[in-house]
Amino acid sequence: MLIIGIFIYVPFQSFAWGLLGHRIVGQIADDYLTGKARKEIYKILGTESIAMSSNWADFIKSDPSYGYLSNWHYINIKGGLTREQVMTFLDNDTATDAYTKVNFMMSELRRKDLPTENKLLFLRMLIHIAGDLHQPLHTGREEDLGGNKIKVLWFNIPYNLHHVWDEELIHFQQLSYTEYAAAINHPKKAETKEWLKEPVSNWIYQSYQLAENVYSDIKQPDQKLDYKYNFAYLASLNLQLLRGGIHLAGLLNDIFG
Repeated sequence: MLIIGIFIYVPFQSFAWGLLGHRIVGQIADDYLTGKARKEIYKILGTESIAMSSNWADFIKSDPSYGYLSNWHYINIKGGLTREQVMTFLDNDTATDAYTKVNFMMSELRRKDLPTENKLLFLRMLIHIAGDLHQPLHTGREEDLGGNKIKVLWFNIPYNLHHVWDEELIHFQQLSYTEYAAAINHPKKAETKEWLKEPVSNWIYQSYQLAENVYSDIKQPDQKLDYKYNFAYLASLNLQLLRGGIHLAGLLNDIFG
């Protein structure tokens, strides 16, 4: 039992949203593609759906030759900034991070002469990182590695805060990714129209605002999170997954549609 307990507690590199979260985002995105965008996307992906493609970027972490992609999954933003300050930070951002690489991949995928292997790499990565940017702690603080250093107890099981948001909150709902997508995919028409056109900088600020709330709710080391925490954040979680899917579709429509 002691060995099991130690294994659970050991920090690890979390997968953003986990398998289910990314697939929920991908499943929702597929519903909002234009006909042209869908045709072009599946020329690249073949029989691989957007939902299933969404996890490739985490699976490939096991291959050292793809290690250069590790910084593409997140962006560190210090706490306590206003919207204007966040936007100024993004305007001047030259680091290798999720924001600069999304912009890079959008530009590359518009190229008519882009090699087929690069198209597949960048499309898979773009699908994944668009999802990453809606997990609030992927816009978290550098000093705690986006919550990876913040130890909490999820129903008395030791994890870090980042992992709770990656996986535990979503798994707690006990739905498959298709069931989850169907359950939350009911945006208002005005929201859909707005989100399909919303710039990536807005996504980041929305996640950053939520991250600030998430940080502020942790008052002590090994804080216990349970039913109350789920109740407090479920609506925000679902909104981020829904917006993530529609935002991703808007991005893909802009490139391919």
